[in-house]
Amino acid sequence: MASKTASRVSDIAEALLLDAALENIPYGFCVWSSQFKLEMWNEQYRNLYGFSPDALHRGMTLEDVVHISSRLGNHPGQSAEAFYESYTNELLSNRSGTRHKNRETLSSGRTIQTAHVYSPKLGWVVTHEDISDEIASLASQNKRKLELERQNIRLDAAVNNISIGLSMMDARGRLIICNEPYARIYNLPVELLKLGTQLEDILSHLFDIGMSSGNTREDYISWRREVIARREYGKTVHELNGRIILMQHHPMKDGGFVTTHEDVTEQRKAEARIQHLARHDALTDLPNRIEFLDQMKKTEADLQRGEVAAVLYIDLDNFKVVNDTLGHAVGDEVIKQAAVRLWGTTRETDILARLGGDEFALLLRPLDSADTAARVAERIVKALSAPMNIAGQLIEIGASVGISVGPNDGTATDQLVKNADLALYKAKSEGRSTYRFFETGMDADLQQRRSIEAGLRMAMQRNELRLMFQPLFGLAENRVTCVEALLRWDHDDRTVSPAEFVPVAEDTGLIVPIGQWVLEHACRTAATWPPNVRVAVNLSPVQFRHKDLVAHVKHALEKSTLSPERLELEITESLLLNDSEITMRALHELRSMGVRISMDDFGTGYSSLSYLRSFPFDKIKIDRSFMADLTTRLDSQAIIAAVIGLGRALGMETTAEGIETEEQLSLVRQQGVSEVQGFLFSPPLPAQSLASLLLSQDIRPSNFQTN
Repeated sequence: MASKTASRVSDIAEALLLDAALENIPYGFCVWSSQFKLEMWNEQYRNLYGFSPDALHRGMTLEDVVHISSRLGNHPGQSAEAFYESYTNELLSNRSGTRHKNRETLSSGRTIQTAHVYSPKLGWVVTHEDISDEIASLASQNKRKLELERQNIRLDAAVNNISIGLSMMDARGRLIICNEPYARIYNLPVELLKLGTQLEDILSHLFDIGMSSGNTREDYISWRREVIARREYGKTVHELNGRIILMQHHPMKDGGFVTTHEDVTEQRKAEARIQHLARHDALTDLPNRIEFLDQMKKTEADLQRGEVAAVLYIDLDNFKVVNDTLGHAVGDEVIKQAAVRLWGTTRETDILARLGGDEFALLLRPLDSADTAARVAERIVKALSAPMNIAGQLIEIGASVGISVGPNDGTATDQLVKNADLALYKAKSEGRSTYRFFETGMDADLQQRRSIEAGLRMAMQRNELRLMFQPLFGLAENRVTCVEALLRWDHDDRTVSPAEFVPVAEDTGLIVPIGQWVLEHACRTAATWPPNVRVAVNLSPVQFRHKDLVAHVKHALEKSTLSPERLELEITESLLLNDSEITMRALHELRSMGVRISMDDFGTGYSSLSYLRSFPFDKIKIDRSFMADLTTRLDSQAIIAAVIGLGRALGMETTAEGIETEEQLSLVRQQGVSEVQGFLFSPPLPAQSLASLLLSQDIRPSNFQTN
């Protein structure tokens, strides 16, 4: 295309472009062939470098010119050989058609900016401009840069050396020259590429094939004429058949103009995608925290006018267990399915976002009342309670929801978010898979929890943790057969209840290092007891999710020299909820070492009988809640009898916790319980007191006085 056009307009092109470039452009100009021979230059080039009128001639090598220039004092600090090698490497590395710029220093101290572009037909077209004054003045530099870019467009058009579309029109709006990309972008027929084609004919064709320009063909042509008449540089974005074209208008001094045309469709799509990703979650494509908070900011004015809106903070229950035991790939699928279910509970005007991890947020606006927020929360809890089928595996999670309602709970974004988070914490602390509204006083509860968490992180370093030991009395042996190690935390002049700090330790993961400390200290203490007394240590489900649990147990036994048969690990039914392969493997590995496994708090969980079939426990501990009314309620007596009989049938020992009276002891003894534990025999004791008791074995109820 370009060669045909060039042949038709050669006389005009030479007259309008090449002559203008050589004689009128305000900077030095030269052309080096692909063999580094001088093909053409202008007087500006010769004067800049101080060459005498007869110093240069056509066909002269670049190396000769460099040596002459070096002798004139140009390129100080470099030898002629070094400059020649650097410059030729620079030229050879630029054959892609892009314009490359550099700077040189002349003998006069002036700074020259060179710009070269490679053309297969001409070689390297190089411009040389004195920019010394422009460096000192930013405004002047920008002005000259714009002028240089306009001049470069003319030069590029002459050699057809740019990849974007380019066309040049004379002062009467007739086509002088255009390149192949221009014709391709607009799919112009051959007859519209001829020399002298009127601009109106091209514009009419573009309008007919779908140019997005406004109302009518006449309006479009009139708009283009107004752009030309203003004789100002202009940039316009327009659409053509779904493509986005960036057009730049460059007026020329003679009344004509050059336009460049670039298809920026993919670039704009990429920019839009980047903008979208910056404000949306990559996994679910929901709005992220940034977008959610921005949307809330826009709602503040409505809240200040008295309109009602609600913020729901949503946290997936048991997600960490799924992620840790089944892997992140399954965890990601859970997040995606949860997002779909949550989306199904929303209205068109609501904003659902993923804040990160397993946390979501929902902005309900507008609302008639807080009751609507409660109904949405109920739908969320119900939607997330149904099992998920992921890769053929049924996974149960759930959701806890915290709700703050503006303007009553606040009109500022920060306040509403904080209050929804406090309400979420309350929902999680009250059993999960439920929702709670924000209430005054929740902030104090959270501060208390944070204080406990901060204290726990330093508890071991400050030696605030200690163990107490409560004996278990074997009825058949008539002696202490086992001792349970119980954790205590002395902090801020009080002993913090395990019921208060253990849930925090489990939520934060601190239970892992704390549990390891308990295990090591319990084994070390038990090693000093008579060899027929075992030690029982409680394990949290969180510890079982830690891959090094078995190694920690081995280390504690080896370090204390305690026989594995003397260690008894107590677990609760919640550990077996997910029937995790990792959990079962760890239990079997521990038991194969000789460690005994006991089910604690039996009868208070979910489906205890099925768990007794899943793993051969050594012992069942009957929860103390059955002992409180054992002597007055026949149903409690029946349950105790059934559990003891079940344990005996399965070959498992049974321990009755919470024995505080002779009547309770008599009833469980009649049913054949193996061990008893409670204040009737001994409260939890310090290690030294326990050692004295074991030495005397004076633990009979008649000889022990509770206090």
